[in-house]
Formats: sequence, structure tokens, C-alpha cells
Amino acid sequence: MDIFESFRPGASGWQFMWALLFVGAFMIAIAFERGYYIWVKANLNTRSFMTEIKKLVRAGKFSQAVELCDSLGDKALPKVVKAGLSLVARNQNVDFRAIQNSVDEGTLEVIPKLQERTGFLALIGNVATLIGLMGTIYGLILAFNAVGEAGYDAAQKSAFLAAGISAAMNTTLMGLAVAVPAITIYTFIHTKTVRLIDEIDEHTVKLINILTGNQ
Repeated sequence: MDIFESFRPGASGWQFMWALLFVGAFMIAIAFERGYYIWVKANLNTRSFMTEIKKLVRAGKFSQAVELCDSLGDKALPKVVKAGLSLVARNQNVDFRAIQNSVDEGTLEVIPKLQERTGFLALIGNVATLIGLMGTIYGLILAFNAVGEAGYDAAQKSAFLAAGISAAMNTTLMGLAVAVPAITIYTFIHTKTVRLIDEIDEHTVKLINILTGNQ
């Protein structure tokens, strides 16, 4: 049976095929949204940005440094850096602990936005595999029932057997077709997110050292 025919209501295992199609559409939507946010909205050239920030901070131009952060919109690192710089711009006599607390607060606002919904991709990978497995078992039940059912001639048993095996194989294939991309995309997005968080930790520590005169 053609795999597209498996989506036709009444075909063996069509419920599982439509469930997997829905899960696959959900996976694509999350992948595009998270990919766009991580690689476009939150990402930037950290080396170039921090070089400019350090120049402004060492020159005492804290307000200009804050404006630079504002100009970069939703980028992750500038939001955290701005939290520390805004405090110093208002009062340049603040101590290390106050700056650290301000930066930590900014970090706690940014990191959840970087991580949200990414975990759904791993969940989808597991769910798609299990739905495919359910369809496989359902197809095999149909196949075994066809073989053992009395009252059917050889042609009918052969048709039911073929329908059961087709349902088993199609749902298995569809489940893997959703699960493999979901897990692969999750790995790429999760790795990039961890890298962004590591960059935030690294550069905010350097910034605090500059602001407190330790570098």
C-alpha cells in the first residue's frame, strides 16, 4: 500500500498516521521558532560586541555602553550586560556584590527564554517513536488475526495479512521520520543554547572584573 494511502480514513492504522502527522507538524513549528530565536534573535558576534563595551567602560562612557546594548534588541548577552551597566551608569560607586546581583538578575531573565520549548523536541522524538511502535503492534495484530481467523478464504486472508503488515511498516516509518529529525534538531539547538549561556557566563565575569577595577 502506498504510504499516502495510509492516511485515508478507513485504511489500516490511519489513526496512528494522522497522529504522527500532527506531531510532526508540531515539531516543525517548534524547530523553526526555536531556531530563529537562538540563531537570529538572541545570537551575535560576542567578541566584537564585548570589545566595544570594554572600550566604552574603560573610557567611563557607561551611558553610551547601555545605549549600545539597547540598540541590539533581544540579543541575549547585551541584555545581561545592560543589567550590570545600568546600575553603574546610575551610581559609579556601587560595590562588587551589587553589580554581581544585578548581572545575576539579568541572567535569570534571559536564560529561561533561551531554553523554553526546546525540551519539547526531545519529547516529540520519544512520543513519535512510541506512536509508531503502537501502530506497528496494531498492524501485527491485524496480520495475525487475519492468519488465524476462520471463515476467510486464502485470498481474503492474504489481503488482510498484507493490510496488517502495511500498517505496521508505514507507522514505523512515519514514526522514525518524525523522531529522527526531532532528536537531531534538538541536539543542535540545545548545543547552541549551552554555548550562548557559556558565553554569557564568561563575558559577564570579565565585565564585572573591569567594572570593579580587577582587570
